[in-house]
Amino acid sequence: MSTTSTTSSATTNESKIRLIALFVFIASIIYIFTSFIAIPVLLVIDFALRSFDLGKYSPFAIISDWLVKTLKLPIKSVYLPPKRFAARIGLLFSITILSLQLVGISTLIVSSVLTFFAALESFLSICAGCYVYSFLQQFNKQ
Repeated sequence: MSTTSTTSSATTNESKIRLIALFVFIASIIYIFTSFIAIPVLLVIDFALRSFDLGKYSPFAIISDWLVKTLKLPIKSVYLPPKRFAARIGLLFSITILSLQLVGISTLIVSSVLTFFAALESFLSICAGCYVYSFLQQFNKQ
């Protein structure tokens, strides 16, 4: 997630976010069918980079940036903090998937939930983590 600023007015491009979510969706589907451990490792690394303002090193963000430019996809600025919060939730899911696999426990439910939310973002532009972020912000104001 690239930012235009590090202030509370930081934004990112929605087209890029939706492409990143598409890559998470595809990786998660592949993982569900193969249990290839490198996939949750990749997801942990990618979500961690994007969660902690190192998105310029994220493999999914790099590819998405390139696709946005190459395909001349629309630039639509969206508020960054909810997207970063959602990435942190994705990081927790990815760490959970990796941990469960390492101890030999089924990851199907957790992987399916991550896949579902990635699909919502990618295909419908619905960011569930963003709704949680907004709810928490409202809760904090009270």
